[in-house]
Amino acid sequence: MSTQETRVAALPERWLLLIHQLPAKPAYLRVKVWRRLQALGAVAVKNSVYALPAGEQGQEDFDWLLKEILAEGGEALVCEARFIDGLSDAEVRALFDAARDKDYAALAKDVQALAKRLRGRMAQEQRGEAKAELARLKERQAEIIAIDFFGAEGRQSVDGLITGIESRLEEEMPQSTRRTPAASQAPADLRGRVWVTRQGVHVDRIACAWLIRRFIDPKAQFKFVPPRGYEPEPGELRFDMFAAEFTHEGDRCSFEVLLARSGLKEPGLGEIAEIVHDIDLKDSKFAREEAAGLKMLITGICADTTEEEERLSRGARLFDDLFAIFSRKRATRK
Repeated sequence: MSTQETRVAALPERWLLLIHQLPAKPAYLRVKVWRRLQALGAVAVKNSVYALPAGEQGQEDFDWLLKEILAEGGEALVCEARFIDGLSDAEVRALFDAARDKDYAALAKDVQALAKRLRGRMAQEQRGEAKAELARLKERQAEIIAIDFFGAEGRQSVDGLITGIESRLEEEMPQSTRRTPAASQAPADLRGRVWVTRQGVHVDRIACAWLIRRFIDPKAQFKFVPPRGYEPEPGELRFDMFAAEFTHEGDRCSFEVLLARSGLKEPGLGEIAEIVHDIDLKDSKFAREEAAGLKMLITGICADTTEEEERLSRGARLFDDLFAIFSRKRATRK
């Protein structure tokens, strides 16, 4: 295979559509059907036309809903379709990602609220209450993940926040029961690897790839995989994806984690990490004025091409320029 790995699996091009018309009465039926569609993860592609990725589970889910609609006096049909004109597969996937990002954002808000309440020492009763609430939040997380068909960006933030709370609760546990924290690795130990991440790279993954090729391994190979079900091969390192070696931890984005654990200290990288954080986590933690401009440029690159390596290459030029600016500023202060 070439250094520039291509996608390992084609994205779906066939969709299941539920087309329905509901009677005026009973009035509760519209709310009931809408809630069921939300729970299934379906998205509206047109009035009364909802889509799911083609597959056995999606067909079964739509079939059950169709029977409910017909039983209440409505009309409905389920079909498998392919979009030719008017709506592209990428645009449909974006509808799914936007819906899940909204779910993740709402969940992240509640997780952050719990994290704030956990500051300082906790009594045993408080730890018990926190664990119970965390368990409920993780149930919501699992429900969203189950309908996150294309790996929405918001998942990594939520995963990291929940991991951070779990670590916080473990801090006050006996030493023997704590998990061993991930060890730092020198850049030399990270060379000669294949780096694996999710398809559809955006700011955090573009920044990580730039850091890897600029400061860790100029000949690094990248592989872009579906967000679900990938099993790593020997010699591979994953970043910014579920169960990755380098991904969100607490309120830190993947770039921050990779930078910290690789031990890189080059002037300017800290400032770039703050900018990437503000864009990726959308929490304005560092209030970097450069974040809005970089976000717009990265969004433009991603809108212009779906080719992963082209996104990495064009994004790398932006980060090269940022690094040059911050490096010069550091030098002039000395």
